[in-house]
Amino acid sequence: MVLVAALLLAVGIRTSVAQMFYIPSGSMLPTLKIGDRIIVDKLSYHVHGVHRGDIVVFRRPPLEKADYTDLVKRVIGLPGDVISLHLGRVDIDGRPLAEPWLPTPAPVSSPSPLTEPFSLNHPYRVPPDEYFVMGDNRTDSEDSRYFGPIPASLIVGKMAFVIWPLGATARLVVVSVLAVVMAVAVVAVVVGLALSGRRHGRLHHRHRAGVGGRDGVGGRAGAGVGGRDGEGVGGTG
Repeated sequence: MVLVAALLLAVGIRTSVAQMFYIPSGSMLPTLKIGDRIIVDKLSYHVHGVHRGDIVVFRRPPLEKADYTDLVKRVIGLPGDVISLHLGRVDIDGRPLAEPWLPTPAPVSSPSPLTEPFSLNHPYRVPPDEYFVMGDNRTDSEDSRYFGPIPASLIVGKMAFVIWPLGATARLVVVSVLAVVMAVAVVAVVVGLALSGRRHGRLHHRHRAGVGGRDGVGGRAGAGVGGRDGEGVGGTG
């Protein structure tokens, strides 16, 4: 019962609450390194909108050629923004975008060699309900400059933290999750023992009621019948 409860809890968490992903490339360096494991929050965007600067995991868009089921990038342009590149930096609606997540000195943000409007060779307005994403490693990232803005429907969730290698946040979360799992396991065991005790009590009550009935028959019949009742009760018991 405990194992089943733990399994159902794990499946429910992975499907609706959070999921771990592996970082296979260096497009998000230095923020995310190759081999990092991240936890992605699947609930946040059901409560609030996508924010500029969020690191998101999303399903591979149609124009992306890399053989990955999911990708991870940072949200740079929101729906309706006019995004452009000027002197190697990103501008939003004609104003320089502050990007504290980039290393110092900041890498040069250049347009892609494509001729599509989203290549950022010219200012580009992000369509409604779509997001322009870029890797922090601007010189080595295939992102919306190559495959265009991503629809909101492709977003799996927001990166919550790096689970491996373990940092302070990851350690705290792991301890908290283990505490919750242990609490669920203890509750499951207690409930299981209580239900088992109730079933045992009902069976014991029925057994005693059956013995009483046969004693009554024995009272009517004398020693011979009493002997048969004794054997019957012994077999039943």
